[in-house]
Amino acid sequence: MDRRHFLRSGLAAPLFAASCSRPAARVAPVSHRLLAQDRGQVAIVGGSGAVEWAWENGTVAHDLHLLPNGNLLVPTAADTIVELSPEKEVVWHWQSTPKDDSVDGVEIHAFQRLDNGLTMVSESGNRRLIEVDREGRVHHEIGLQVEKPHWHKDTRLVRLTPDGTYLVAQENDGIVREYDRDGSIVWEYRMELAGPATPTHRGHGTDVYSAYRLPGGNTLIGGGNNNRVLEVSPSGEIVWSLSSGDIPGIRLFWVTQLQALPNGNVVVTNTHAEGETPQVFEVTREKQIVWSFLDWETFGNDLCANILLDVEGDIVR
Repeated sequence: MDRRHFLRSGLAAPLFAASCSRPAARVAPVSHRLLAQDRGQVAIVGGSGAVEWAWENGTVAHDLHLLPNGNLLVPTAADTIVELSPEKEVVWHWQSTPKDDSVDGVEIHAFQRLDNGLTMVSESGNRRLIEVDREGRVHHEIGLQVEKPHWHKDTRLVRLTPDGTYLVAQENDGIVREYDRDGSIVWEYRMELAGPATPTHRGHGTDVYSAYRLPGGNTLIGGGNNNRVLEVSPSGEIVWSLSSGDIPGIRLFWVTQLQALPNGNVVVTNTHAEGETPQVFEVTREKQIVWSFLDWETFGNDLCANILLDVEGDIVR
């Protein structure tokens, strides 16, 4: 049985040129084309459920970007990111290395192309954010304050805010910290347990994954193994949340990347989902499902990084 399906009516116009197509055995019309990464490949799944474009990147991606020029920013190893053209040509790459002998290893879990052409790279292990140019020169460095250092878990997603600060999801610390360019912490939110702590990827804890500054000033947080989506005010008040049990039939596992849509809805990535639980879904502020995506053929249960390709207006992601 084909486990690949989108739910919702409507069609989408292509934004990324398709170079291959594989028909699905059972599909439903949908409104979105999804660019995502899992199982060692980056792929675009169209509204019909067919794979329109795919490229083997050979690793797990915790971040992914479609650039204004049509190229992708995507990792090819735990310590390496590349810029890839739609024709699958690597036009730029960056590899991180330990900054000194005290560092056991370095992993890149977040990156972002900045308006000035530099690329922000978050280096777990080195415990820093750097901004690099196309020639490999580091133009700026922000040291991170880390309570429980670990080369694999210092950070997950990092995003530049409209104010020029960086929101850093410090996974192992269970804290979202906002840093200014001097490395000072100007805001933070510490995750709290919503029940007994349990290990494993399908358990419950405070390992936070992502944070995004919304236009109104609040911060949207993908709680990781906290199994929740939180919107918190500048004062740290939870003003909206989504938890397991809020939507019948959907259990939240590791909540990773989020996308705040122009219509106010939130796209939730539910990593380590299983069975009929969708990997990605859109939910209203009234906690109603708009559409859901489930594809166990193209992707697995480690789908984190993904982008909707056909939404009009600005998406916060």
